Amino acid sequence: MLSINYIRENKEEAIERLAVKNFDARELIEQAISIDEARRKTQNEMDTLLNASNQLAKQIGDLFKAGKAAEANDLKNKSGALKEETATLKNRLDELEKEQTDILIKLPNTPHSSVPKGKTANENINVYEWGEIPVLGADAKPHWELTSQYDIIDFELGNKLTGAGFPVYKGKGAKLQRALINFFLDKATAVGYKEIQPPILVNEASGFGTGQLPDKEGQMYHVGMDNLYLIPTAEVPVTNILRDVILREDELPVKMTAYTPCFRREAGSYGKDVRGLNRLHQFDKVEIVQVQHPDRSYDTLEEMKEHVSGLLKALELPFRILRLCGGDMSFASALTFDFEVYSAAQQKWLEVSSVSNFETFQANRLKLRFREKEGKPQAAHTLNGSALALPRIVAALLENNQTDLGIKIPKVLIPYTGFDYID
Repeated sequence: MLSINYIRENKEEAIERLAVKNFDARELIEQAISIDEARRKTQNEMDTLLNASNQLAKQIGDLFKAGKAAEANDLKNKSGALKEETATLKNRLDELEKEQTDILIKLPNTPHSSVPKGKTANENINVYEWGEIPVLGADAKPHWELTSQYDIIDFELGNKLTGAGFPVYKGKGAKLQRALINFFLDKATAVGYKEIQPPILVNEASGFGTGQLPDKEGQMYHVGMDNLYLIPTAEVPVTNILRDVILREDELPVKMTAYTPCFRREAGSYGKDVRGLNRLHQFDKVEIVQVQHPDRSYDTLEEMKEHVSGLLKALELPFRILRLCGGDMSFASALTFDFEVYSAAQQKWLEVSSVSNFETFQANRLKLRFREKEGKPQAAHTLNGSALALPRIVAALLENNQTDLGIKIPKVLIPYTGFDYID
């Protein structure tokens, strides 16, 4: 959530930056500023009344001590009237604060100055590319045929048990999943991320804190009876661990990693681009999260990019990094880099990770702050990234490594799988 102080002091800048996300913010920002002026005026009036009430209370006490009960009681009547007026102002202040919050939560995060303008993914900028594109034979198969051939992932069985988008992993397919999860977690903990095993159901406050609610409510599975949500990513519970927390500066950065299943409704998704593992309703992912000092968060973003790059290089998967344009960015992000691996049998790039800096946007919602020595608490910066999401990684590994002997396992994974081929 953007802070009202930033909006009030940088009105035109905020409007201009949000336009990069193709969001016309002028009307909402004008409303927020107008309400804030009324709120500040009401707050001042209430503070004045509270001060007068405190002075009256002292006078009343002094009069009673002096034995002047009649005069004290006269002032008590006046004090009662002030309290009623103060209560009215407090109710009005609460109403104004709610109105202001209702407007502020409609505003997306302002994009970083390096974010290019654009409306679709076609306008993202390729900033880095690594690896050679595999050349497969004419008989190469897409992963949904390979999974059936080797009996490692069963899409029809998942459809029987639950529905489309909930595959069943079997045999070496299940072991490959477990191998990737352990590999990703080991790499994260080796560079200082603390492993977390969070709940996969969260409450509304958690969904609001990281920006999924109310923006992505329709994309999340909702457990109505208990008013809980299945997580779309481990980012939600892990970042919310620090909701309503004030950290010391020397506690930064906070680095956490978690493996969880993730659940996304993906309403409206259909066609060849969602076939097989390309788009699922339930999938596994290892997430990395950092909470950092604002002065160091963009260095941290680069560090997280390098971490994800290292994972993909270790898996020997050709990949590219895209700087997302304003129109392709999430509601909460200030700057996002997407990682895509090349799927040789499908002859297309598949997104496997997003690494983002949210600056203070999530921290303002979470009331996540840090204090420099004895200074005033200020909002921290939050960052996260997929390191990595498994389905499309598995799709690319299967397709790119198909041989006459079977699916060749990357060397780095063999200690985790216990086998070097799926055959």
